[in-house]
Amino acid sequence: MLVKLVIRMIFGALGLWAAAKLAPGISVSSTESLILAAALLGVVNAIVRPIVTLLTLPLTIVTLGLFLLIVNAAMIGLVSMVVPGFHVGGIVPGVLAAIVTGVVSWIGGLFLQDFRRDYR
Repeated sequence: MLVKLVIRMIFGALGLWAAAKLAPGISVSSTESLILAAALLGVVNAIVRPIVTLLTLPLTIVTLGLFLLIVNAAMIGLVSMVVPGFHVGGIVPGVLAAIVTGVVSWIGGLFLQDFRRDYR
């Protein structure tokens, strides 16, 4: 269970790092701030995101789920307000970061499924 959490955090950090490299307007000053941002993003996604998703459910349904990109961007923006050395410069870089981290997390989820199959 702890191994799975660490692997998810590693893929979260990789996603944020890739977003900082690919999306203009996102900057990470150090490895420590990247790891802290990934850990805090995991906590925010576990606690705050479900509440925000539930509150914005009607808008999410009307937009056929596309509003979840804005919710994910807001969670990344919330993390950037708290973590020094991690900066997101607006909603467009936040959406780009949400897309990049989503793809990297999806790849990580595929890896975790394969990892889980090896130990069954």
